[in-house]
Amino acid sequence: QVQLVESGGGLVQAGGSLRLSCAASGSRFRINGMGWYRQAPGKQRELVAGIRSGGTANYADSVKGRFTISRDNDKNMVYLQMNSLEPEDTAVYYCAAGYYNSDFETIPYDYWGQGTQVTVSS
Repeated sequence: QVQLVESGGGLVQAGGSLRLSCAASGSRFRINGMGWYRQAPGKQRELVAGIRSGGTANYADSVKGRFTISRDNDKNMVYLQMNSLEPEDTAVYYCAAGYYNSDFETIPYDYWGQGTQVTVSS
């Protein structure tokens, strides 16, 4: 099994920044792709950003240019730097991880953290 623990959420004013962190432990050989999802009240969970073991990243259109995902493979950590935050970014943010077999394959996120609340005030 893989355990994911997020940290770094909180309350911030619009235009501000936050950095989320996620620590992976357990059977880490079961994962090579990591990402961040978010779920706002009354909305479906959506992929914010994902990153492969070599560092290739993808982003939701709504966060491109504002958010940056990164990872430290030695420390088994993944980060989400969020800049120019908007009230629409308010959501519970979840760390996710999975194992993909090919760079042409969508990362299957099989493991999830408990989530961390991000609230952006206007």
